[in-house]
Amino acid sequence: MTNQTNNKAKALLGWVDARFPLSKMMKEHVTEYYAPKNFNFWYFFGSLALLVLVIQIVSGIFLTMNYKPDGNLNQYHLPAAFTAVEYIMRDVSGGWIIRYMHSTGASMFFVVVYLHMFRGLIYGSFKKPRELVWVFGSLIFLALMAEAFMGYLLPWGQMSFWGAQVIINLFAAIPVIGPDLSTWIRGDFNVSDVTLNRFFALHVIAVPLVLVGLVVAHLIALHEVGSNNPDGVEIKKLKDENGIPLDGIPFHPYYTVKDILGVVVFLIVFSAIMFFAPEGGGYFLEAPNFDPANPLVTPAHIAPVWYFTPFYAILRAVPSFAGTQVWGVLAMGAAVVLIALLPWLDRSPVKSVRYRGPIFKAMLVLFIISFIGLGILGAKVATDTRTIVAQILSIIYFAFFLLMPVYTKMDKDRQVPERVTMSTARNKVMFFVYVAIAVVGSYLFAILI
Repeated sequence: MTNQTNNKAKALLGWVDARFPLSKMMKEHVTEYYAPKNFNFWYFFGSLALLVLVIQIVSGIFLTMNYKPDGNLNQYHLPAAFTAVEYIMRDVSGGWIIRYMHSTGASMFFVVVYLHMFRGLIYGSFKKPRELVWVFGSLIFLALMAEAFMGYLLPWGQMSFWGAQVIINLFAAIPVIGPDLSTWIRGDFNVSDVTLNRFFALHVIAVPLVLVGLVVAHLIALHEVGSNNPDGVEIKKLKDENGIPLDGIPFHPYYTVKDILGVVVFLIVFSAIMFFAPEGGGYFLEAPNFDPANPLVTPAHIAPVWYFTPFYAILRAVPSFAGTQVWGVLAMGAAVVLIALLPWLDRSPVKSVRYRGPIFKAMLVLFIISFIGLGILGAKVATDTRTIVAQILSIIYFAFFLLMPVYTKMDKDRQVPERVTMSTARNKVMFFVYVAIAVVGSYLFAILI
């Protein structure tokens, strides 16, 4: 009976393979895809980002079944979009958990993406031959920012409405085309029902299609050149007589099992936040957003969601010049674009931070402190002191990128081994010392500010 079932399964697989390269794809991308044998904790976040993307798409589909993108007032004198969210939360069976899953997922998406990008930064995953992998990843980050911004408007609460008003008005600072461009984005002279409808269409259909396409391109490019590793050694250079990398192991079952462990731990944290602290202390879901949007009442403090605050702080740190704020807008845009240019800014032949010189390590710590510090400042009300601190941190942020061609070329890097090595205790201790310095410094900075 068992043999008969196996024969039928093989026959079905053969029928499929004759019409679709299923087995070939499984071999190329899973069972016979050789990854470095020294992956560590930092390599969880790529697969976790893919998991959160699936969570967001599935939960988003269920939310659209009961959501109505209508900014006009209903018979209760409340915006229909706002009451639709309340209806999902209160009356739809299981609606509250789907909504919290989506809102928590948005923040967790940026958590894992930022950590994934940080891993690429410390291990040089942007360097040759992975430049295109990094560029696709940077485009994913841009699409994710657009997706999050448009989705943030949909609850049609006070912070959603006024946050969108402020961000869209930034485009008006662009000379000549600015006012017309901001009007074109809104579809009206102010954020209105027209804006809500077009953002809904972009958030639900257009941007997710672009996002999924970029993720597929990112994975295809990655599997073409192979994964990087904490040593920065190219495992494809040393192969045995069968063409198998000497320092590689099959992705399945070794790393699929490892990723399952990461998924389990992540889902525990995700569920704990979703059930016990879905507002995230006011950072995931802000208090003003539980009030319906009112064009006549401005919140006391308008700030974007936490994952945008570093770039928002850079925007505010740049003073107006010649009567225009365009310089702040350009600085904010440059802060994102520079990330994509890393493959051409870094002149060091060494990939991994393990073998980098002291200058790069010091600049990396300063960069972490500046990014976290700008994130803290962007969420707070601007004062003269905070503006000065934000300007200093912005200079450090840009110096990390713009001076990289100089200090990476003059730095005293260590010799990289020919074969991958398993993580030594010293490497682990020193790395966590660097991270601890950055985190503690940022925490003390937050207390002082």
